[in-house]
Amino acid sequence: MILDALSVGLLLAGCFFFLAGTVGLLRFPDVYCRLHALTKADNLGLQLVVLGLVLRSDNPFTAGKLILIWGLALAASATIAHLVANLAQREGHSPWTR
Repeated sequence: MILDALSVGLLLAGCFFFLAGTVGLLRFPDVYCRLHALTKADNLGLQLVVLGLVLRSDNPFTAGKLILIWGLALAASATIAHLVANLAQREGHSPWTR
């Protein structure tokens, strides 16, 4: 019962961070701010969702696969964020200033 409640709480918190990242994507003014908000919130959201699913899984092999998928997604997210920021810089997008 407590494990189920904790799992649901983690899943809902993960969904909140996904929503917050989407709001940051729509709200912020330039590529760099959007990229920062989106990658940070999505990484945390994915971590919370995976932890919630690991608590729900009955099989340790399934839990291990979920954690492996999370690690691969973190590596891919960091790599893609770097590539997008590098491309934006090469195309002359300057960072937003006040």
